Amino acid sequence: MADSVRADKWLWATRFFKTRSAAATACEGGKIKRLGHPVKPATALHVGDRLEVPFYEGPGARSVTILGLLDQRVGAPQAQACYEETTSPEILEANRLHLQEKRERLLREGDQGRPTKRNRREIDRHFGFFE
Repeated sequence: MADSVRADKWLWATRFFKTRSAAATACEGGKIKRLGHPVKPATALHVGDRLEVPFYEGPGARSVTILGLLDQRVGAPQAQACYEETTSPEILEANRLHLQEKRERLLREGDQGRPTKRNRREIDRHFGFFE
């Protein structure tokens, strides 16, 4: 096994991102940080490095410590064995509450996709479009 691996490959292989290009984009955008500094996609990661990776949805970022290096995508249990989650419970709770609130809002309001003909008439009536 190599003693270092590219940041975008490791983030993709450990299933933080669905695609390697999404991991590279997050790195280029300054979202991934090591010791408070942004990480570029080609940055070499080593065992023991600590990264800040933003949650896919919601506020905050997770803190992880690298325990193993991967450059190929593997199953979830093997991927989870390659890092240790060091995120504070407060951040995890805030993210959980955000997702729960979003889920409840979607259940309450329904999917707000394209309005139906009936919904469009109600909107027009409400805003006085034809008056």
